[in-house]
Amino acid sequence: MDCIFCKIVNNEISSDTVYQDGKIMAFRDINPIAPVHILLVPCEHIAKVSDLDETDASIVAHMVNVANQLAKQEGVAESGYRLVINCGKQGGQLVPHLHMHLLGGRQLLDALG
Repeated sequence: MDCIFCKIVNNEISSDTVYQDGKIMAFRDINPIAPVHILLVPCEHIAKVSDLDETDASIVAHMVNVANQLAKQEGVAESGYRLVINCGKQGGQLVPHLHMHLLGGRQLLDALG
């Protein structure tokens, strides 16, 4: 498989890892758009959020829980942060492996209006 996130999870490509367990891995984005920009990815390859079903709910809940812990660790929990999951090409998903962005450390613009 030629998935960059799978290669990171399998330690074929190095990363600035901030969290890892048997279910997910979190590492700093190499092209951050905020002072805190961490990607959280499942260790299992799941292409996109729309591929999930009820049996996968625990992985997303775990990603959110770890993101909350990392926000505290990074010092952005009190000031605020954003969690983002993009889905598909038109949704802005650049890597076809489910991932969540943890963004914080500056005022984030409201893209929704």
